[in-house]
Amino acid sequence: MFSAPVNRIIPFSSVDGPGNRMAIFLQSCPFQCWYCHNPETINLCVHCGICVTKCPSNALSVIDGKVVWNSLHCTQCDTCIKICPTLSSPKITRFTVDEMMIKIDEVRPFIRGITLSGGECMTYPEFMEGIFTQTKKMGLSCLIDSNGYRLFSDYPQLMKVCDGVMLDVKAVDSEFHLQLTHHTNEIVLKNLEDLLLMGKLQEVRIVVLPGYDAQNKITIAYVAEHVKNKAKIKLLTYRPYGVRKVGLDKLGTSMLSEKEMEFYRQFALENGASDVIIL
Repeated sequence: MFSAPVNRIIPFSSVDGPGNRMAIFLQSCPFQCWYCHNPETINLCVHCGICVTKCPSNALSVIDGKVVWNSLHCTQCDTCIKICPTLSSPKITRFTVDEMMIKIDEVRPFIRGITLSGGECMTYPEFMEGIFTQTKKMGLSCLIDSNGYRLFSDYPQLMKVCDGVMLDVKAVDSEFHLQLTHHTNEIVLKNLEDLLLMGKLQEVRIVVLPGYDAQNKITIAYVAEHVKNKAKIKLLTYRPYGVRKVGLDKLGTSMLSEKEMEFYRQFALENGASDVIIL
């Protein structure tokens, strides 16, 4: 039985795909994005134990050499995350497919579907396939929220039970993408093409960065020209909240204005997109 570390579960979300959905965030991500607003989901806990004695509510303990989190004692003060030398979260629960299905079944009458996110959920494709296979039998839709670092075409059975992918395109310029994420983008752009061919592209998300007008335009133009009317494009305003120091050093704390974001929306429309929204 496949399992995966889960950072958190939002039983009812209206922002992680269409309709009311359960959003499940899996832990760990290969990208190191400058602007990541939940960087504690990037790395897995190394069980050094530093956070255990510092927890004010005694919600952490060491059992068999591993840090264990007691959610009933936790007050969500995030002291453990703030002092973690690897910037990870010990507040993780490992779920098997069967255990996760119990959680989904609890809210089944009130949701339209589920969305697997992260971190980067495609780190655990077998777990995802198991979840989606069972969820589809409940009559619920299944979406993936991904940065596209793994080829979706390598997982045909997963894609068969997946209703759509919300794909993040960080940057189209390869050198800038490498700076921005510490990762190359060839697979991301190949996924964009493949998902369009499969008819599985739910939406594309682009974070619009202050001070990087040329890069913003390169990415938006490329995506708009490829997507056209086949999927929604979401232009996300960069927000500094929760961003690590490395990101703040690169991007600062200022946010683009509504007028500036509207300029980029019009730019996307001029380059062939038909459904563009700003968030």
